[in-house]
Amino acid sequence: MTLLNKTALAACCVLAAAVQAAPLAVDPAQTYVNRDGTVAIVGNDGLEEVITQLNALFTRQHPQVRFSLRMEGSSAGMPALTAGATAFAPLTRDMWPGDQAAFRQVFGYDATPVRIGYNGHGPRAPAKTPPAVYVHRDNPLAGLTMEQLGQVFTAGAPRGDVNLWSQLGATGDWAPRRIHAYGLRDDGGFATGLRHARFGKRPFAARYEALASREAVIRAVAADRYGIAVLGWVNAAPISDQVRVLPLAAAQGAPYYGPDKATVRSGNYPLTMPVQLYVNRAPGKGLDPLVKAYLQLALSPQGQAIILAQQDSEEGYLPLSERDLQAELKKLDAL
Repeated sequence: MTLLNKTALAACCVLAAAVQAAPLAVDPAQTYVNRDGTVAIVGNDGLEEVITQLNALFTRQHPQVRFSLRMEGSSAGMPALTAGATAFAPLTRDMWPGDQAAFRQVFGYDATPVRIGYNGHGPRAPAKTPPAVYVHRDNPLAGLTMEQLGQVFTAGAPRGDVNLWSQLGATGDWAPRRIHAYGLRDDGGFATGLRHARFGKRPFAARYEALASREAVIRAVAADRYGIAVLGWVNAAPISDQVRVLPLAAAQGAPYYGPDKATVRSGNYPLTMPVQLYVNRAPGKGLDPLVKAYLQLALSPQGQAIILAQQDSEEGYLPLSERDLQAELKKLDAL
């Protein structure tokens, strides 16, 4: 190695060490910094244990950074991010359309989600099962594709709507019977979010019967042999033993999967809901360094281990699959 190369290498090492050793400063001008200098985090209450442990790990690495939590639910996280009252918004679902519209109205661009895990698995009493399709236990189908699910529940699907069980492959007495679709009200919550995120923002079909509660939806399917529902976060077992979860496939010819632990953790369940940290990052500008460092920590082996430790809790959070982890690291690197 020449003297010039040795000098250049030494300079690079010194620079790298300096960058690594540079303390991460809390910018008091940031609106999410409280008067006492703590960094505010507002979001889903079920994530409080995860965020508390991530905060402790972050503070061990950056002792000058302290946090204050206000975990009141996913519905509180996005308004706080829009108001600048949180460094990021921890959510256990996709952002609902109303929150997205409010954020865009204020900033002129969308909030950026970074997945750090998956929200729930099941069925497993007494915990709630993540979003799933429920049918009567007598239903003969082995499963549905996501495209078929959209054809059943919405109007105007590219390949046409599905009205009869025969269109899904059912035979015998089932073939001529109409499909009775049930779900929650299209009121800006779960049903609206599902329609926007999974069904191309198409309206629900005229046959879709919207009910007031998850329990009412499960009871409707239990009482209706030809019923079907898409529902999230419910423990159906104590409500009725007349329903079952119908497996789903991402595409025609793909295998069917249910929301069990192994499948959700593999990233293969089509209706998996992510654990996400939504951030405010303007197009063309770099992400706030403190927020980026926090996201890097959440995606690190230590951060993913914190999420894995919650796998058998009531929430049942799971870490990202290797494929999804690499995708989020690549996304974060570009922010």
